[in-house]
Amino acid sequence: MFVTGASGSIGSVVVPELIAAGHEVLGLVRSDAAATAVATAGGTPLRGDLTDLDSLRAGAAQADGVINLAFSNDWSNLEQGIDEEARAVQTLAAALAGSGKPFVHAGLTPMMPGHASTEEDPNTTDGPVGGRGRTSDVVLALAAQGVRSSVVRLPRSVHQRGSQYGFCSVLIAAAQKTGVSAYVGDGTQRWPAVNRLDAAALFRIA
Repeated sequence: MFVTGASGSIGSVVVPELIAAGHEVLGLVRSDAAATAVATAGGTPLRGDLTDLDSLRAGAAQADGVINLAFSNDWSNLEQGIDEEARAVQTLAAALAGSGKPFVHAGLTPMMPGHASTEEDPNTTDGPVGGRGRTSDVVLALAAQGVRSSVVRLPRSVHQRGSQYGFCSVLIAAAQKTGVSAYVGDGTQRWPAVNRLDAAALFRIA
């Protein structure tokens, strides 16, 4: 299995989850430290990143499937990160077309005013992160091109004991800095969350 973002917050638990289930993992890495982490987990590192389209093609060609977890996470330049993700998905899609291989992509839980979102709700395709929703739609559409495609919609808070709690870490830090834990309106919003280990199991099953 070819895994992008193999040493990241989610990838670092997905890789050992796959290996424990008997899969061989080829992990895309950007640094020596990341390569060491993937190798220590039992995977094989492949140097490159989302902007290195040749490395994406090479990884997809060597594997029986792809799990795309990488994202720039440079929130000061979100638009560029979304564009990079879209180009990477297009490259992987072209490499997998007609292969019958699985392609699992990390998407986002859509925001649904008035009710808790479900699998029946469409991806969010407008607003600051709308591009990520459109990319998820591209992945799902690959089912018509001979790719076993799926999207795991991760919530904004992906947590594990002893590590940072996703977007909640941002809210906690703001409360610690200001002394105020703020909320919008009457505070009845419902925020989804998932443990990293549960998310890893879901990626493996997909």
